[in-house]
Amino acid sequence: MTTQVLLTRYNLPSPGVESLIRARDGWLRERTELFLRYTVPSVRAQTCRDFSWLVYLDPESPAWLVELMSSLEAESLLTPLYRTSVPPDELVADLRAVAGDGDGALITTNLDNDDGLARDLVERLRAAHVPGSPAAVYVDHGLILSGDALYLRRDRENAFCSVAEDLTAPITCWADWHNRLHLHLPVRHLGGPPGWLQVIHGTNVSNRVRGRRVGRRRYEAAFGGLLDQVSEPSSTTLGRDLAVGWPYRTVRDVGRSTLREAIVRLGGKEGLDRLKDRLAARSAAG
Repeated sequence: MTTQVLLTRYNLPSPGVESLIRARDGWLRERTELFLRYTVPSVRAQTCRDFSWLVYLDPESPAWLVELMSSLEAESLLTPLYRTSVPPDELVADLRAVAGDGDGALITTNLDNDDGLARDLVERLRAAHVPGSPAAVYVDHGLILSGDALYLRRDRENAFCSVAEDLTAPITCWADWHNRLHLHLPVRHLGGPPGWLQVIHGTNVSNRVRGRRVGRRRYEAAFGGLLDQVSEPSSTTLGRDLAVGWPYRTVRDVGRSTLREAIVRLGGKEGLDRLKDRLAARSAAG
């Protein structure tokens, strides 16, 4: 038996840089619009329906959000869970409640509340599972949407991370940052077409445009209406991005990645969080 679960942190109370952003007026309503525009339709459209979706929310969420989550729960799309935090033991207990009395395999996948999935992602993850071989699993290719522009991105440690393991002692996809799961498990990479859609918008905490510019036509079957706003770029636009835009973004990201890794080596994850907090506080004050 395989238990497959999507995990979403919706508006859990959190210290530091994210709390500064989430405290701004309208953040929750704007994020919920994105959730209903991209995340919910992509989960509804999954070709494999044998999965569960746990969504964690602040116990002090406003009544309109609680009502919305209740309506989505009524259609058996998700299960809202209201917590001030989700320590590992409570997460495992929640997953065991989903699995019932069964044992066997567990596949957990992180899904942010402003992003979307290709309609076959759940099916692809299940088909790639190797019983008895715990692993962090990444679908390497995805799409990034910024305004009416679409980008194809290869990210071998992306935020849509999964962990396939046994139910006896699970650590789940939330065991660490999505780019540090290799410290805990062997890693398996899945190639093939894009499996995820990351949406760039004004309330993103850290996302930015990456990858190379593409048109939407070849990806519409997998993502459907999620790409309706994308304009079809001219050959000139694609050529310019291939020659200038994409190389620039690649060099920029290598530099940022190198700096981030150096900070983590010197100060650990907490050091990087402290730096983000200081920068966010300076931005909010200025």
